[in-house]
Order: sequence, then structure tokens, then C-alpha cells
Amino acid sequence: MTTPLLPARHSGAWATMTVLALIIALYAAAVAILPRFGPPFVADRKAAMPLAIYAHLVGGMLALALGPWQFNARIRQRMLRVHRWTGRGYIVSVLVGGAGALALAPYSMQGFVTHLGFGMLATLWLLTTAIAYARIREGDIAAHRRWMTRSYALTLAAVTLRIWLPISQIAGMPFADAYQAVAWFCWVPNLIVAEWIVIARLEPVSS
Repeated sequence: MTTPLLPARHSGAWATMTVLALIIALYAAAVAILPRFGPPFVADRKAAMPLAIYAHLVGGMLALALGPWQFNARIRQRMLRVHRWTGRGYIVSVLVGGAGALALAPYSMQGFVTHLGFGMLATLWLLTTAIAYARIREGDIAAHRRWMTRSYALTLAAVTLRIWLPISQIAGMPFADAYQAVAWFCWVPNLIVAEWIVIARLEPVSS
């Protein structure tokens, strides 16, 4: 028996998630395409580690943009072929983006704390997505949905990072301390929320 869909009142949460994900996906696309757009350290990584940075930007951008539609009940129920191909695109995007993130993590700003935080994020992102793929290959739809929920919660770290970092700066935290905290806070709460969704036998879907 598969987990139930969220009731209609939660479609607003799905829409909000989708809009935020698409905004950050467009931002990542601009960073990838425009030479002088984005933070200075990204420009430095483009010069020093172009393969890793472009893999992370393009893979992350596509994963952000494709992921929400995997949780849309109408697409899943009425256009199963679209759901499957979108899912395949999402998995490939995470593999590319996650590999880039893993390569970049040891070179992130502000030292070991951020190296470890972003490194664990990249590792768990790849792992949860691989397990989600393995479960659907086994025909275990319920488990596949649970692991996809975890996977996309980690994908959304790209969104929450860009929420928490400005908040920390408005609150007056020194940038170094804020960045070290956000390297963890951008994904750990996301994963906690995903686990609550899994435990409650609910999925972040549109009705």
C-alpha cells in the first residue's frame, strides 16, 4: 500500500516550494551562463575547478527544476510516462550535481566545519537518490516515494541556504560564523521535515 497524498489544502505548500525552487534554478542558470554573475568565490571556482563547478551548477539547477513535478499527483496519475522520464532526468541531474558538490566541498569557504557540512550534504544527496532509484527498480513504490522525499529535501538545501544566509546577516552574525552554521542549517532541518513527512505517511504533493 502506498502512502496517501496530501489533501488539497497542502497544494499551496507544493506551489510555494515549486516557485522557490524554480527561482533558485534560474539563479543557478544565470551564474553558469554569465561570466561575472554570482558571488566572487564562484568565479574563482570557475577558473580553478571548472568541471566541478559547472557540474554542480547545471546538475543542481536541473534537479531543482525537475523535482517538484515528481510530487505532483496529477502528473503521476494521469501522465505516468512524463513522471518516469522526469524522474530519470532528476536522478541523472543529482548524480552530476552531487559529484560536483562532493568535489567542491573540501574547497568551500570558512574551513573544516563547512567542508564537513557540505560534504555530508553531497554524500547524503547522492545516497538518498540512489536508494530511491533502487527501490523503484525493485517495484517498491512506497519506499521509492519515501526516499525521493528525503532526496528532494536535500536538493532544497540550495533554496534554504539562500534564505538562512541573508537572515543571519540581517541578524548581525559575522559572515564566517554564519556560513559555518548555514553549511549545516541549510539541510539538516530539511531532512528533519522530510522524516516527519515520512513518519506521518504523507508526501509533499499537489492534489
